Amino acid sequence: MAGWAARLVLLAGAAALASGSQGDREPVYRDCVLKCEEQNCSGGALKHFRSRQPIYMSLAGWTCRDDCKYECMWVTVGLYLQEGHKVPQFHGKVSLNAWFWSTVFHTRDTDLTEKMDYFCASTVILHSIYLCCVRTVGLQHPAVLSAFRALLLLMLTAHVSYLSLIRFDYGYNLVANVAIGLVNVVWWLAWCLWNQRRLPHVRKCVVVVLLLQGLSLLELLDFPPLFWVLDAHAIWHISTIPVHVLFFSFLEDDSLYLLKESEAKFKRD
Repeated sequence: MAGWAARLVLLAGAAALASGSQGDREPVYRDCVLKCEEQNCSGGALKHFRSRQPIYMSLAGWTCRDDCKYECMWVTVGLYLQEGHKVPQFHGKVSLNAWFWSTVFHTRDTDLTEKMDYFCASTVILHSIYLCCVRTVGLQHPAVLSAFRALLLLMLTAHVSYLSLIRFDYGYNLVANVAIGLVNVVWWLAWCLWNQRRLPHVRKCVVVVLLLQGLSLLELLDFPPLFWVLDAHAIWHISTIPVHVLFFSFLEDDSLYLLKESEAKFKRD
């Protein structure tokens, strides 16, 4: 657990640093954005920008200011490379979960899509905890399951309300997700270890849990994107695809086991 505690501290520190990225604070970048907006984002220049803007970017809500920030990001990156410095981070990440909102957010980064991405990520973790509760105690004690479900919904409501109505705190959001993630990991692994001899297919669940935790370390890394496309966050998303296939295989095996167990109990009765 000491390792997990250290990781929690690292994540909290990373969240604090991410609130103001080095590239965003760079005077060259700020001056570039300011001059670009003055020259291109008003009057006839703005009309020219809109006339030549591809329809898909217009539909995505890409503004002249967004275009200036994007172009100036590459100008700043070029200057850093010329001087032999590391590529700075911009906008809290180098490149721009339910999966739908994750896709929307990574297609168009706005306050709304960012919040939906974060809120859905929290929902996915809480739902995994709920599934673990169903598998461990819920089938035998439905009243306990109902009470626990209400508790999780209350936690999610409070979490979303605080971030939406009071303050969108990146550090708090990260620590909260790491905390419930730890509960999720420990609970699933404990259940798997308890049932490993009786249920051989739980080995798949163990592999999934350990792989996801290992891959999540990619979220701590910060390096320039490979080929200027694949950064650590993108690689994490790609890497989780086969893991979910394995988890589905576990769910399928476990469902078949429960079905056979139910049929055998029905015949005995």
